[in-house]
Amino acid sequence: MKMLYLLLLIFITLISFTSNSFAYLDPGTGSIILQAILGFVAASIATITLYWNKLKNFFKKLLSKKDKKPDDF
Repeated sequence: MKMLYLLLLIFITLISFTSNSFAYLDPGTGSIILQAILGFVAASIATITLYWNKLKNFFKKLLSKKDKKPDDF
């Protein structure tokens, strides 16, 4: 219990002594973030499509073997 109280006291002390940061984000930063998000979405869709087609082809082959009769060979 004493350790938890000490950690809470340290956390409150560190939070109370924060200072402002004067950071600058130029206008190109927004477009870079947008490009990263759109690239992630495009790559995700391409990956899902690739594996979906592989799964469909697997089941097509599996079902086509099942539907064939022994006389068809």
